[in-house]
Amino acid sequence: MFKILVIDDDHAVQILLKRMLERQGYKVVSASNGEEGIAKTLAYRPALIICDWMMPVIDGLEVCRRVKQNPELSTTFFILLTSLDSIADRVKGLDAGADDFITKPIEKNELQARVRAGLRLHQLSKDLQTQKQILETEFAEAAEYVRSLLPLPMKEPFTINSRFIPSRKLGGDCFDYYWLDPNYLVIYLLDTAGHGLRATLPSISVLNLLRSRALKTLNYYKPSDVLKALNETFQMTYQNDKYFTIWYGVYNRVTRELIYASAGHPPAVLISPLISPKSHISTEIKQLRTPGMPVGMFPEAKYVDEFCKIEKKSTLYIFSDGAYEITKPDGTLWTLDAFIKMLSRLQHPGNSQIEQLLNHLITLNSKDIFDDDLSILQMIFD
Repeated sequence: MFKILVIDDDHAVQILLKRMLERQGYKVVSASNGEEGIAKTLAYRPALIICDWMMPVIDGLEVCRRVKQNPELSTTFFILLTSLDSIADRVKGLDAGADDFITKPIEKNELQARVRAGLRLHQLSKDLQTQKQILETEFAEAAEYVRSLLPLPMKEPFTINSRFIPSRKLGGDCFDYYWLDPNYLVIYLLDTAGHGLRATLPSISVLNLLRSRALKTLNYYKPSDVLKALNETFQMTYQNDKYFTIWYGVYNRVTRELIYASAGHPPAVLISPLISPKSHISTEIKQLRTPGMPVGMFPEAKYVDEFCKIEKKSTLYIFSDGAYEITKPDGTLWTLDAFIKMLSRLQHPGNSQIEQLLNHLITLNSKDIFDDDLSILQMIFD
């Protein structure tokens, strides 16, 4: 049974409305002023409120504002009872959050019709709210599943840390690192176009495909071959028009050689210490990127490998474009160059370094959440 609250300082109107509504099978509660009405709203949580506009101390507009400001009362349908019928007055009521109006003197059939319509909308709002909560729960479970697939930090024989902040509950970024054999480590990061579930599914598909080495004839030690195979497998025409960028590298810890290839992805950044003849320590910064279109765009896309020697005590950063395409408080967009300069200023490798980086990005961002998914891998050699 729906609960209806009647708020009116005229006792005769209270009785009239109460009798009319109870004959329709509704449970009706009444209040004689705005303050009492607000208290009974919080106590009874009515499905619908009929409130007189002109009341002393707290008028109907203020009652409406307070009710609509309470998230727990978001589905309550609010009808203002008024003798005012000008457009300006109705605009005031709508701005305060009123859902409908009933003009005095009260006509029985109009009252019943407006109440029925209001209760239908209240029930619809409740149903939508319930479905929203179910979807949010399912998305949270899906997000937890995605996070469970991401690799744990590595401590030996070198350190790999990571951070993943999706712009929504589910993101299109994904990364992984694991040993191909005792001497060769593969490390990659990909970024699917778009956000949400439609971007997450291709990312997880790639992770499972590479981690399981399902393509048996593929040479996983050669990055360009891996990108070529992914491009053949994940064409846009078969993947809901989704493409992704990726940086993929294989590191030989014996020869200290890194072989890598990229497909439309931001460059990885390698920071290595340089010691001058006078023992002054500075850093060398290399951007590691190869030409290549994002995976899925063109069936005949070409990919190439590059090689890099890793000096001792170097640090490698791999990241998605969400790490630097950030809108600052002044409205301007941060840049890749500015991001790389910030990386170079973090001269003391360690677990706290990536936290400093992340804190800086959060401070730099002008919004509560990032516009794009943000992923960062940090590999500290030696």
